[in-house]
Order: sequence, then C-alpha cells, then structure tokens
Amino acid sequence: MKKVLNLYAGIGGNRKLWEGVEVTAVELNPEIAEIYKDLFPDDTVVVDDAHDFLLKNYKDYDFIWSSPPCQSHSDIRRMGAIAEMYDAVFPDMNLWGEIVFLKHFYKGKYVVENVKPYYKPFVEPSEIIDRHCFWSNYSISNSFQKSEKFDIRKKGSKGFGFDISGYKIKHRKDQIIRNLVNPDLGLHIYNCAFDVHSETEARHPCLFDEANNGI
Repeated sequence: MKKVLNLYAGIGGNRKLWEGVEVTAVELNPEIAEIYKDLFPDDTVVVDDAHDFLLKNYKDYDFIWSSPPCQSHSDIRRMGAIAEMYDAVFPDMNLWGEIVFLKHFYKGKYVVENVKPYYKPFVEPSEIIDRHCFWSNYSISNSFQKSEKFDIRKKGSKGFGFDISGYKIKHRKDQIIRNLVNPDLGLHIYNCAFDVHSETEARHPCLFDEANNGI
C-alpha cells in the first residue's frame, strides 16, 4: 500500500477517487480539516502548516501531492488588485521553494499543483491541464478530458460530488468548493505516477481518449 502525503488538503478533491492508499492529509484550517475527516475517516488528518510538515516528514512517503495556496499567483486576484477590489500582495514564494526542494531532495514520486500564474513561471511546469499547472518528476499524460464543467465563479456549497451545505462553519463554503481539484483529474495525476490504468479505465472512461488508449 502506497503511503501518500496530501498537503494543503482542503476537503480532499484530489484525493476522492484514490484507492488502496494510506493517506496523511495536512490542512491548516481546523474547520476544513474536520470536514476532510468526516469525508475520509480512514485517512490521518493533521492540522498543521503544510510547508513545515513537508520539510520535516518528506522522507516518510511514497507519493507527495502539494497544492499550495494559489490566490497570490492568480491573474483574477491580480486584476482585482489593479481594480482596487483587493490589496496587492507578494506572490507566495513557498510554491517555488517546494518545487525546487522536492526535485533535489525527494526520492519518491511527487506533484505540485497550482493555477497558471499571472507572471512567467520561475520553473516551467511539467504539464498544464485545464487551469492547473503541474510540476512533477514523472510524465503526466495530457489525455485527460474534463468530466464535469465547473464555473470557478459559481457560488454554492456543492460541486464535483461534494456537498458541504450541512456543515456549520465560518469559512466561505463556495470558496472551499472552488478550490477543489476535479477528483477525476486527481485520479489521473496519481495514476500517471504509478502507471495504473486497468481497473480505472473501466470505472472512469473520461480519463482516457481514443488516441492514447489510456494514461
């Protein structure tokens, strides 16, 4: 069984369809972490700073997925700051620190996910799929086809098979849903790391196209 570290886990959009894995999820927001615990009771959930946790524990896992906060890299946020809807902020350099660190020190398979930045990336992504950039030390097939159309401007507490409308929390539910990684995409990225496609192909045909005959 693969030991997986899921950093900046949110409520687990990327993790939803993973099977046969032992997952440690790290989420800083206690409210969001509690929802993750409820949805994935078999996972180990740690309420902590994911950046620090990575540095201290990276050697303990076979696969690492990291999705650092994307807002400071987003063109939407940049345009909002120019329009004086938000304060301008420095891009969070933890994203680039993790990419470089994992590349040079981690011996397992890893992927770092974020939005397309509004500036030229300091490290070119390994693959760009939909609105996501991925940096990894393995080949990611671009054969993925979206299984659900999702408007990132949409407000609500439901999306990608998640429904958090019943949870009483202070954090904006629509923001939690918008921050989700499409579960089918999360499965695709994970499967590419370990060349898994036999049973998955039957259950999730949207991951495969006729030209590639699989991942």
